[in-house]
Amino acid sequence: MPETAADRPNFVLLFPDQWRGDCLGSLGHVVETPHLDELAADGVTFTAAYSPCPSCIATRAVLATGLTPSSAGRMGYRDGVPWRYRRTLMHRLADAGYQTLCSGKTHFYPQRLMLGFQRMRLYDVQKLDPWFEDDYHPWLFGRTGGAVLDTCRTHSSNAWVARPWTHDEALHPNCWTADAALELLRRRDPTRPFFLQVGFHRPHPPLDPPLHVFERYLPRPLPPVPVGGWAGEFDAPVTRTDASAGRLPDHLLDRARRAYYAQITHLDSQIGRIVWFLRKRGLMENTYVLFASDHGEQLGDHHLFRKVTPFEGSAKVPFIVRPPPSAGGPRGDRCAAPVTHADIMPTLLELAGLPADGVEGRGVGPFLRGEQPPWRDYVHGEHTAGGVGWQFVTDGREKFIWDSAGGREWFFSLTEDPQERVDLAADASSAERVALWRDRLARALAGRGADGLTDGEKLTPGRIAPTVRPELLEGVELPDVSRRWD
Repeated sequence: MPETAADRPNFVLLFPDQWRGDCLGSLGHVVETPHLDELAADGVTFTAAYSPCPSCIATRAVLATGLTPSSAGRMGYRDGVPWRYRRTLMHRLADAGYQTLCSGKTHFYPQRLMLGFQRMRLYDVQKLDPWFEDDYHPWLFGRTGGAVLDTCRTHSSNAWVARPWTHDEALHPNCWTADAALELLRRRDPTRPFFLQVGFHRPHPPLDPPLHVFERYLPRPLPPVPVGGWAGEFDAPVTRTDASAGRLPDHLLDRARRAYYAQITHLDSQIGRIVWFLRKRGLMENTYVLFASDHGEQLGDHHLFRKVTPFEGSAKVPFIVRPPPSAGGPRGDRCAAPVTHADIMPTLLELAGLPADGVEGRGVGPFLRGEQPPWRDYVHGEHTAGGVGWQFVTDGREKFIWDSAGGREWFFSLTEDPQERVDLAADASSAERVALWRDRLARALAGRGADGLTDGEKLTPGRIAPTVRPELLEGVELPDVSRRWD
């Protein structure tokens, strides 16, 4: 265990937005991710990692605080709600002598809030306040005099339309975010350990990979798009470019999928630049690299797009931890323990030799050492959006889903049906398993009486959790939590 700040390891958190959990070459997907595959070969891939609230803001609050969405006060997506957390991962690392650095997207509010980061190079596609400006867009204007615009500023950043980037590749936001991360590393304090978060906005739409990467995917055969027999309600023609559900013509969906995979391959190349920089300077010898995304992308699965749903394309995320060589432990291992973003904060604190009190997540350090610690049986996720109260529980092998507003249930055997094509909720042979998982969800929601989702023993339909807890809206700091999320 590290005894002083100088003995502590460095941490690099690679954190793209909207990267599906299956989109890694090392997992057998058609997408090319050679640099991430190398990290996976040198570390541990957690194959049952899920977003506890599959949209940008809530999941980032969970990561920063180590709390569940309910305890962090955010059960859905809502802009403009101030972040008042005082004991974030970044605060606690900074208090322990770490230099805390951030490149790219944060999604904090007010925009430009540091939240424990000491240096930041910000990329933000939104302009929630009239005075706000990030770092990328003035840089782009200075380089091109306004001749090149970020695709996020000219088209919807939630669209399925493929729009390959035809400008100089070095001007692309993916490259700028990596360049900014490298500049922060070059200018870091060499006497202190560091925590660097690299928040790539992509592969979140717009789907604008550099043209030369997109063209690499054009001749490549793609696997069929999974559409479950239960998904008929979403089978209607798409009429909006930013639709969250509907049936696209085959050629348009095909282009969208190729552009999404190309975006991932381009991001992998930028990740490779960061890792190569660390290797050349000997920093990988004492650095943990963690790769995860905030949530996935439905990408047409079951006639759905974007995120917020509990289905695999949206809720499952990649999760790779590459320890430094001196840490020992397994290499190229896959771990099926169910994990989530609340586990990142205690993991890094414990690896730094710091107390991980006041969180609900659990550190995954024992798995990195090849141990098999007692672990939770499942993770619980939720999202309130558009009058739908999504709730789900899963261990990566089975999944139970409940829409609390209407009471509808889904149940999938992910071991036999990883693409969720067959809903077994009403199947008589699955009745016992459905009852078990329904009870687990009721227990996960116990103690949240004000939400009205359970009477303490069974689920009670007709209610949905709030998108944001009233305490956050009223400016009241949420209480510290000392229990573990088991």
